[in-house]
Amino acid sequence: MQKTFLRITLFWLLSCVLATLAAELDVDKLVFKGGTTKEHPFYTIYEPIEFVLEMDFGGQELDGDYTLDWTCSGDDGSVQKGQAPATEPLHVHAVLDRPGFVHVHALLRGPDGKAVVNANGVGEAGKVTFDGGAGVDVEQLQGIPEPPDFDAFWWRQFAKLEEVPLSVNYMTEVTSPVEGVKVYAVSVACPGPAPVTGYLAVPEGAAEKSLPAIVRFQGYSTNLQEVSRWLSRTAVIFEINAHGYDLLKAHDPESGRQYHREYVEALKSNGYNYAFDPAQNQNPETAYFNGMALRVLRALQFVKSLPEWNGKTLEARGGSQGGLQTIWAASLDHDVTSAFPEVPWCCAVSGKTFGRLAPSWGIPYVKELNYYDPIHLAKRIPKSCAVNVVRAGLGDYTCPPSGIAIFYNNLECPKEITWVQGSTHGFVPTYDCQRTTFAAPARED
Repeated sequence: MQKTFLRITLFWLLSCVLATLAAELDVDKLVFKGGTTKEHPFYTIYEPIEFVLEMDFGGQELDGDYTLDWTCSGDDGSVQKGQAPATEPLHVHAVLDRPGFVHVHALLRGPDGKAVVNANGVGEAGKVTFDGGAGVDVEQLQGIPEPPDFDAFWWRQFAKLEEVPLSVNYMTEVTSPVEGVKVYAVSVACPGPAPVTGYLAVPEGAAEKSLPAIVRFQGYSTNLQEVSRWLSRTAVIFEINAHGYDLLKAHDPESGRQYHREYVEALKSNGYNYAFDPAQNQNPETAYFNGMALRVLRALQFVKSLPEWNGKTLEARGGSQGGLQTIWAASLDHDVTSAFPEVPWCCAVSGKTFGRLAPSWGIPYVKELNYYDPIHLAKRIPKSCAVNVVRAGLGDYTCPPSGIAIFYNNLECPKEITWVQGSTHGFVPTYDCQRTTFAAPARED
């Protein structure tokens, strides 16, 4: 009896071990593809939309049933949900009765019903998902009216800038990662709560008025700025952080971490991280974005004062929050000749109030934020500046596609935009996905 019991126990334990081993899925081999049955994911009102989503398990043997939980939401308020086998193509159908976007989201679940996660991932970021979408008559999308005193507000900000002379607090050479390029930690005086600080890279031996200039802006972060990898032997590059902290103090080997920690803590307002406090944002003159915008303008002034700048080509670049700053740069300084925002943040911050799918991570809306909204500033970008929205993710609901489309529609300058299927805010598919580029010349008067 004991021997029989022992055999059964050993068999059960072995089965559990084998089952566990078989259930281990190498998530690095998974490829979650999706797109529409049309060549491009853009439709007209009432035109049927069909998505096909496919999970490629990379030839792995599966132990048990894997499923896809899916949701399809529309800017019209419609929501569909379902569950389907993950081993078969998933077909999702939708239709919109108005201009807007459809968002399709799918999540992979294992035989135990739990979400399959990357071993290195934590929470939502580590889950195996697909996020994509389709647009419907998106060229007709428009936002709410701008504030009636919009231009007067910005003239007041220009006056603030003139009250503080352009002067350099320090320009200290630091180690350059690229031979032939000198790098400096720079601080420039600026109105508002902080100076402009960032790293300036200038090719060695550059003659006066010989080089184009690029100003780069960073995404939402309070991380300590390091020397950028974006250096060039053929251009002057100035990359600033959003906050103006003292780079020399922050990089001090003994006290730098403490200084930076205290600086970042002081950026908070009423328990909110910077720029998110609704009470602070109700005064556009003292909102966090105000100081940030002034630093953008002063950074451009500084670069234009450099002897190496050729006086002709001035480029602005950045992603997310950096994309927002890039748009500020192009609209408020008409010496900017080209702008390359990527997944620009805060386009149509009022979107939820007029029926758009809300961002999953966004600033609580107050009407005063409209002074900083790219959909209004787009109209101020001159025809002498070309705007290229490098990437707009059809699955990005940190920077929802409807807001970016409204920004693009409002541009009167030469413009281009690339929509990427299956792309979220920080993820760009490495497989061959739907990429759709639209371009237009300057709008005629």
